[in-house]
Amino acid sequence: MKRRDFLKSTAAAGAAVTAPAVFSPAKAQARNETLLIVSESGPNNIDIHGVGTNVPGYEVSWNCYDRLISHEMKTGPNGQPYYDKDKFKPELADDMNIGDMSVTFKLKKNATFQDGTPVKAKDVKWSLDRAVTVGGFPTFQMRAGSLTKPEQFVVVDDTTVRVDFMKKDRLTIPDLAVVVPAIYNSELVKKNATEKDPWGMEYTKLNTAGSGAYRVVNWTAGTEVVMERNDNWKGGPLPKIKRVIWRMVPSAGNRRALLERGDADISYELPNKDFVELKDAGKLNIISTPFSNGCQYIGMNVTKPPFDNIKVRQAVAYALPYQKIMDAVLFGLGKPLFGGPEKTAEAAWPVAHKFNTDIAKAKALMAEAGYPNGFETTLSFDLGFATVNEPLCVLVQESLGQIGIKVTINKIPGANFRTELNKKVLPLYTNVFSGWLDYPEYFFIWCYHGNNSIFNTMSYQSKDMDTLIDGAVNAAAAGDKATWEKDVKGFVDLAFTDIPRIPLFQPYSNVAMQKNVTGYQYWFHRRLDYRAFAKG
Repeated sequence: MKRRDFLKSTAAAGAAVTAPAVFSPAKAQARNETLLIVSESGPNNIDIHGVGTNVPGYEVSWNCYDRLISHEMKTGPNGQPYYDKDKFKPELADDMNIGDMSVTFKLKKNATFQDGTPVKAKDVKWSLDRAVTVGGFPTFQMRAGSLTKPEQFVVVDDTTVRVDFMKKDRLTIPDLAVVVPAIYNSELVKKNATEKDPWGMEYTKLNTAGSGAYRVVNWTAGTEVVMERNDNWKGGPLPKIKRVIWRMVPSAGNRRALLERGDADISYELPNKDFVELKDAGKLNIISTPFSNGCQYIGMNVTKPPFDNIKVRQAVAYALPYQKIMDAVLFGLGKPLFGGPEKTAEAAWPVAHKFNTDIAKAKALMAEAGYPNGFETTLSFDLGFATVNEPLCVLVQESLGQIGIKVTINKIPGANFRTELNKKVLPLYTNVFSGWLDYPEYFFIWCYHGNNSIFNTMSYQSKDMDTLIDGAVNAAAAGDKATWEKDVKGFVDLAFTDIPRIPLFQPYSNVAMQKNVTGYQYWFHRRLDYRAFAKG
């Protein structure tokens, strides 16, 4: 089967503004081939396999590395291009043949890495071996699709690689299309590896070693990332954009000013109030898309007092200022996840829990828990996403103060937040989690299962929860929809009873861009895909 016939598999189941560099009229064409992005924060590591790689790091990896397969696009809820979670297209693969207990890929014979080295099956195996071996986030991500052992990845010949299944799992094929199973130039990375660093992590933290559409030519942490097009890219149509300049501009007011003056092309990190005002003004294109399989939440460390007490957690859930957050922080750009029914009515995620603001009930629960006078704690947030997190935390601080909980706000720099969160010692925090595979059980594998992934930041353990999640995974693999629905409703209800984390809202991914910029696509990782952009 050739590329055009590639299997479209359906998975079962106010300050002065510093202007960017000025482009002269003589360079008008170059300007049309350059994309200038401004954001609040940038990557702390450009390797998706790196320790503590933050969300902006995903953007670099996505654009600079290929995977075997990617997703087809469809029309999303806002009429914009949106990834199709069930249909796939080739990147490095030219052909995919799914068997009963394996999938075989034929590689593009003309694919090369950015240094001109041909992409071989051995590079694919080395890269997948790396992903399941290095530990932390990448290894757990692979495990979510039952990809756990190097032995599963088999070199058949120079251009053929087979992935053997450990078990039937509907998440396996989709998991090969996420950011983590990126294909690396194995010989280049190995040349820069050491005995202490056998996978060359220090090299790939600072250098790209892929076959993707772009490569990093300059990166100053916290300031700027510059990427240039790989003109020999074979993973898809050659992108129109030749150069991407991504600048970190901490001030939201400056980012907005750069957009309004036309000096910047795109920004996706502005206060929601700004997005609403810019949309009303009509001079920029504003695109808002609900996060797939995601929510912003308040998390609590359930292993240590006072949040080991379920009544304290329930008290917090009744004390949170949900509607104030929707109105004063989001300005309507989000879906409420509170004030729902007592029991989950549908097998879906995210859904609204039963809690709403009820200070009297919260005070009563605090007294029952043995904390009638409250306690002191810290509330942590990612400073890299301060435009939402900071006003949200101020409102939470005020509201919890009404039930005697004295909150000190802890602002953690964006480059450090993931590392601090993963230590699982923060007593109280806010964060966003969005599951890359849009299935309820996938979200819960990450966040609630007792295998205690890095995103189970509450350290929540429940045998009943594990049984329900595992049951849903197995039912999905077997095509048993009735059991799957029963187990999904069960684990959602249990999550809302034990309430180790409190969903607040389903965020919107908001992007502001100039009218002459086209090609925006929504992806599960919520980052920009430069490959489809064009400028008129």
